[in-house]
This record gives sequence, C-alpha cells and structure tokens, in this order.
Amino acid sequence: MFDPDPIRRRLLLVGAASVLLPTALSGCATGIPDGVRAVSGFELERYLGQWYAMARLDHRFERGLSRVSATYTRRDDGSVNVLNRGYDAQKGQWRQVEGRARFIGDPGTASLKVSFFGPFFGGYHVVDLDPEYRWALVMGPTRGYFWILARDTQAPPALREHWLARARSLGIDTDALIWVDQSPLPG
Repeated sequence: MFDPDPIRRRLLLVGAASVLLPTALSGCATGIPDGVRAVSGFELERYLGQWYAMARLDHRFERGLSRVSATYTRRDDGSVNVLNRGYDAQKGQWRQVEGRARFIGDPGTASLKVSFFGPFFGGYHVVDLDPEYRWALVMGPTRGYFWILARDTQAPPALREHWLARARSLGIDTDALIWVDQSPLPG
C-alpha cells in the first residue's frame, strides 16, 4: 500500500521515539544514592536463599501484600535468580514474580542490577549486612526504594531500633516504612 506522506510518518516515529526512549531508559536506573556505599567483602553464596521482607517503602508492585519473601538462587550462567512472593489477602492468593540479577561490577561489592521486565534493570544495593547474613538493608537507585530483609519472620525490638537508626543515617524516611505482616496464614 502506498503511503501518501512517508515523511510525515517518519517524523511521527522519530517524535514518538524521542519521548518514549528516555522514559524507558529512566526505568534502568542502577546507580546508588549519593553518599551511600554498598557492602564490600560481600559473599554471594552466603546471601543466597530465602529472605523475609520485614519493612519497606511503599511501591505499587508490593502494595497490599503480606508475608513477602525473596528467594535468591544461582543460575547456571552465574547470574542470580530472584523469586519475589507475597500474599494478597484481598484476593486470597499468592502472587509472585521472577527475575534475574547480575553484579554491576566487582562481585565482592553488593551492588547488583535486577530485572523483572525484559531488558529493564534497577539497582539493588545491600548497604548494611549482619556479619552472619541474618539481616540486610537494601536500597534501590534512590532513597525511595528501601527494604529491611531478614532470615527470620520476627525480630526483637532492639534489632528493629537498630535498623531504624541505620535507615535514618542513610537518609531514609523511616516514618514512611511499612512493616510487613509476616504472621502465619490462619488455618
């Protein structure tokens, strides 16, 4: 079929690309917030396994979920499989999403990029880590992405206070933290 105005069509495509491309690339933020450092001396093998989300900042992809966990396993290609899972009480069902993670640089530094949606990656930075790998504080590319993860579903008040103090020192709005319900499902 003949297009009577191929130049106009090309201009529309270029215009759309100039709007959509920066928007798509902004979803690929893998950096770490200014003034924050990822943990060095990181050992991936010790980090693998299941973690429970103790607290987080609000995001639509976790909104309304309880009993949220993340399970990390090594893939054959050296990257990390990420399985995030949470319970949606409103629908009475589990929701999960699977992704992959790769180190941004040195594997001894806990800075990874994670993708759940095709070629788009986001930063995943472990910024504080228990020496026994029992809990971790994780930030994304901005201070608007923050999680407190632990190997157990419950934590003593003194440990929670430690997490909050450390989060505040990193510039996190701790009043905005959502403490995730990790109680067992009834029945």
